Amino acid sequence: MTRSKLREQTFKMLFRMEFHEAEEMDEQLGLFGEESQNISEEESAYLVKKCQGVFEHVKEIDSAINEVAKGWKTSRMNKVDLTVLRLAVYEIRFEEDIPFKVSVNEAVELVKQYGTEDSASFVNGILAKFAS
Repeated sequence: MTRSKLREQTFKMLFRMEFHEAEEMDEQLGLFGEESQNISEEESAYLVKKCQGVFEHVKEIDSAINEVAKGWKTSRMNKVDLTVLRLAVYEIRFEEDIPFKVSVNEAVELVKQYGTEDSASFVNGILAKFAS
């Protein structure tokens, strides 16, 4: 599976968790793994590690998003945009092996597919403020 496809699977899992309590994460990861076909153990481990990383840092990530999102707070953002932003900010802040431009481009592509008409420009605008 390509990194883009793995990122999409990670997004789907993170999005799914928006509707469950944090204590249910392990159970939801297990169910997601059962539902996902053609995913290797290595890919599954990558997905779980990335999801856990986002969950561990979600307060810090949300705080960073809130700092740069003028006129918006994470509590008001639609779930797709917020989930994509969290994943991208996690990669930008905590995964040095992923170039900034790749994280931004992949985030924009995900919201084009799953978000609203305005999602791509919204997400791109917020993530651009993380460039440094």
